[in-house]
Amino acid sequence: MPIIQSVERALKILDLFDERDRELTITEISKRMNLHKSTVHSLLKTLQVQRYIKQDDETGKYSLGLKLFERGSLVIGHLDVRNVARKHLEELSEATNLAVHLVVLDGQEGVYIDKVEGSGVTVLYSKVGRRVPLHTSAVGKTLVATKSDEELNQLLEGYKYTTPTEKSIRSKEEFLSVIEQARIAGYSVDNEENEPGIFCMAVPVKDYSGKVIAAISMSMPSSKMKEEVQGRYVEMLKGCASKISQALGYEYQKI
Repeated sequence: MPIIQSVERALKILDLFDERDRELTITEISKRMNLHKSTVHSLLKTLQVQRYIKQDDETGKYSLGLKLFERGSLVIGHLDVRNVARKHLEELSEATNLAVHLVVLDGQEGVYIDKVEGSGVTVLYSKVGRRVPLHTSAVGKTLVATKSDEELNQLLEGYKYTTPTEKSIRSKEEFLSVIEQARIAGYSVDNEENEPGIFCMAVPVKDYSGKVIAAISMSMPSSKMKEEVQGRYVEMLKGCASKISQALGYEYQKI
């Protein structure tokens, strides 16, 4: 299937913007895209007319437009699992005072589609819409744990084992070993593998067919994690996941 170059370039321009680079000049965009300024200007003008890009009148810098928020909100609004899960996530966060997350698999990454802030801990990394590596996160491990060996090998083809902390998994062999542990235990953990000082645990959410469609997690300071606390929180997580799964039509037995 042929790719329309101008559309591809426009989408890549949108991908240049993130939490670090909220605003970019046309020169910066041209360098990163390896394109002439005139070409970039035409692409930006088109995106600006459609409100996907906006330009500051004083600085001349470009940033993402509200149209993206509108489109993103529309997508999120149609994610049934998010609508169903919300009240259960709030109840779990209120009972534990911890940050609770809802994450779905997208390609080789997890994507946060909802988060309830906890009063007992501040988790900086997790934000709605943000992506998280599979190998460094409890949710990522949970999302792929039920896949067959063949599916997992296919998913991990070309996967990059980044190391955001010194405790991060560094190889496929190590990752597969941890996945096997998650399959047996029915839950996954992230012990400062994604964010220093943060311990996270996650369990799967299933739809009516029994397919894992999301993961929910709780995060807390790693200094407060004790074996008895972990066991209690895992049971609370599983209970929350079972309520969400049942609401999605899954006949719950054991998650």
